[in-house]
Amino acid sequence: MTRRRRRIVRVLLVCILIWPLVAWLGARLLITEAPLDNADAIVVLGGSANYRERAREAARLLLDGHSQRILITNDNQRGPWSSVEQRNPFFNERARDEITRAGVPADKVDLLLQPVSSTHDEAEVVRQYALGRGLRSVLIVTSAYHSRRALWTFSRVFRGTGIQIGLIRVDPGDQSPRPATWWLTRRGWKYVPTEYVKMLYYVIKYR
Repeated sequence: MTRRRRRIVRVLLVCILIWPLVAWLGARLLITEAPLDNADAIVVLGGSANYRERAREAARLLLDGHSQRILITNDNQRGPWSSVEQRNPFFNERARDEITRAGVPADKVDLLLQPVSSTHDEAEVVRQYALGRGLRSVLIVTSAYHSRRALWTFSRVFRGTGIQIGLIRVDPGDQSPRPATWWLTRRGWKYVPTEYVKMLYYVIKYR
């Protein structure tokens, strides 16, 4: 083996050895949180692939006394066929059902029906709702790898309103892969690398 080939093999071995650490760090950097003890409303962000974990966390927060109202945004996406309802319910409806099954009274859950197609759209819709009802604080609930971009976006959209923004992220492990092993799953490759692309796009477009 030539010296050049030995060097290439060493570099490849080093890359293989450090990759798990780099992958873990890359995933962890996407995760953040800004807790609020009490908020006028908890907002469950849309996300058809993660609606269950977000809905359950929102229900837990309300039942633990962090708020008296849950808002669910509408990503306008339908889920699988429901034999009970004989239709394909929207994911925001499924999130509402998940929340009420957890013990939250139905009259404490509002669906924000205006369709949204991005996190920025969600922030704009929630801002309009909050200003119209005189809310002073909003607690966002979203998945772990979406948390940094969501907090960044809401903080900018709500800038100058005087409304306090908090964020609780759902720990990975239910519908999101864990930071140490995300790169071993197809879903992980869908979440982590693409989130960096989206974050860069948001920083350029909405800074």
